[in-house]
Amino acid sequence: MMAPSSRLRDVLMPLVLFGALAAVPLYATLADDRFILLFATRIAVMALAALSLNFILGFAGLVSFGHAAFIGIGAYAVGILAENDIWGAWISLPLAVLAAGLFALVTGAISLKTRGVHFIMITLAFGQMAYYTATSLSAYGGDDGLTLWGRSEFLDTPVFSDDTWFFYLVLALLAGAYGLLRRICGSRFGRVLAGARQSELRLEALGVSPYAYRLVAYCLAAMIAALAGALMANQAEFVSPSAMSWHRSGELIVMCLLGGLGSLHGAILGAIAFMVLEEGLSGVTEHWRLIFGPLLVLVVLYGRGGLLGLLDLGKRS
Repeated sequence: MMAPSSRLRDVLMPLVLFGALAAVPLYATLADDRFILLFATRIAVMALAALSLNFILGFAGLVSFGHAAFIGIGAYAVGILAENDIWGAWISLPLAVLAAGLFALVTGAISLKTRGVHFIMITLAFGQMAYYTATSLSAYGGDDGLTLWGRSEFLDTPVFSDDTWFFYLVLALLAGAYGLLRRICGSRFGRVLAGARQSELRLEALGVSPYAYRLVAYCLAAMIAALAGALMANQAEFVSPSAMSWHRSGELIVMCLLGGLGSLHGAILGAIAFMVLEEGLSGVTEHWRLIFGPLLVLVVLYGRGGLLGLLDLGKRS
């Protein structure tokens, strides 16, 4: 049974996070600092990607080291269409999501036959396969990446071209994905995923095979990550194979661990903390990871639930 304080935190924390993000454009306007708005947009995009990974990592126990491949697929869908003079967001975004979903369906059907470290390695292999495929696309920049000469368009509105409108679009999609996944996690579907994480044998003894549930969850997470990739391409107006490297997958896992596994708003909190620490520490030294690494270890060891765990620890002390 969840404690009353935990239930209250689960209600208040998302409101605080989304409220703080929603106030960024106002602060950026008052401070006359465009960088803050662009940085907050990057944070919201990465939070969307981390949210998708925490759904399968924290709730289904699927440690995927190839999750960034779906981000790259979404980004390249936008980039390749733009290179062929197709700028409509009503085409590029659904196509990005569909392409990632199909890739996840094929690779997930194979990967989910394995467990543990074998699942980690096979997802890593599929992710690297997508990465090297992107580097071989010489017509679309290859290793150097692909520059977009603008952003996607949507019905002659400034929703993509204007930075403030675009930020609120990303924030709205993040809120929508959060609401959808939260509803799924509280449904019978989510309980099956949680049960399979705890004991697959017990679940099968009840006559429920978790394979199909895991595959659907894997595809859904991939599609949300691809949406983040499509938004990332528009925000940066640049697409690179590095978007789907295993380093990016590792960063997403770190965000989930930092915020708190098994908590959807923990993924958002972890993305915010990771991006802010990266920006702040990289301004101090180029070896910022030497500082960030021990900080992450301390949070994981003493928080036992990431930053959310530290908040609970602070309340109990």
